[in-house]
Amino acid sequence: VFDQDSLPEALRRSHSTRAGTWGAIHVIEGALRLHIVEPSSVIEVTAVRPGVVAPEQVHWVEPLGSVKMRIDFHDAPPVL
Repeated sequence: VFDQDSLPEALRRSHSTRAGTWGAIHVIEGALRLHIVEPSSVIEVTAVRPGVVAPEQVHWVEPLGSVKMRIDFHDAPPVL
């Protein structure tokens, strides 16, 4: 579990998941913005609205104040 202080810099800047790997972003407290490059979108991720990142999709996250979150990795589209 990461918070706004322990969230690694690598997740705060543009990066992608590996081929065949889906990411599911779960917010426990607070909110963050999930920025996706292609197709261009910005999604507010909350405890009731998880974020999904497709394989090789370039993205980054931006905490919106105090936040606690985790990332789960899957080999198929996650069922949320």
